[in-house]
Amino acid sequence: MPTGVAIRDPRAQLFDAAERILLRAGPNALTSRAVTTEAGVAKGVLHRHFADFDAFLAELVLDRARRVDAQAAALRASAGTGTVAGNLTGVLTDLFGSVAVAIVALVTFRDDLRARLRQSRPAGVPVLTEAVAMIAAYLTAERDLGRIAADADVGTLAPTLIGAGHLLFASTEGAPPAPGAVRKMVTTVIASVLPAPPP
Repeated sequence: MPTGVAIRDPRAQLFDAAERILLRAGPNALTSRAVTTEAGVAKGVLHRHFADFDAFLAELVLDRARRVDAQAAALRASAGTGTVAGNLTGVLTDLFGSVAVAIVALVTFRDDLRARLRQSRPAGVPVLTEAVAMIAAYLTAERDLGRIAADADVGTLAPTLIGAGHLLFASTEGAPPAPGAVRKMVTTVIASVLPAPPP
């Protein structure tokens, strides 16, 4: 990068570059040089903002986990509108169609990153943990509105939906699963808690 040219938000620029690499080539391709090259900045930019590459990766993971919190507010607000299956299908498609599957692979792939994340998050897998909480809060809201059964076990349904969604998206090569496949998985998981259709 030429001297004197300011980078508007170097952290966001580096995170976005890392996300593109993850989505395109997976965690094996993620190196500090690959990230700075993808971002179009000098290698020193990354080390100016992060102690080392694992610190950068940990912040990337936590930043993407925080994005799930923003999705959670929108999903919670959708309670009582549309259909439960449609709302869940949409949010799972958005979640796993983005970088969530790649983030889980990254955390699994790098021992040092997992150890660093455990210092601030002793339990759970970042992004997936937030996603389970998001789905549980939404299902609780729908239960309170009477759109799913009063005895629905949201503590079981939420991780089941996230696990099945993750497996569905992780098992496809390149292209995401068809929307119909995601909806079928969702309707199968929640079928027992939906009200019976009128006769």
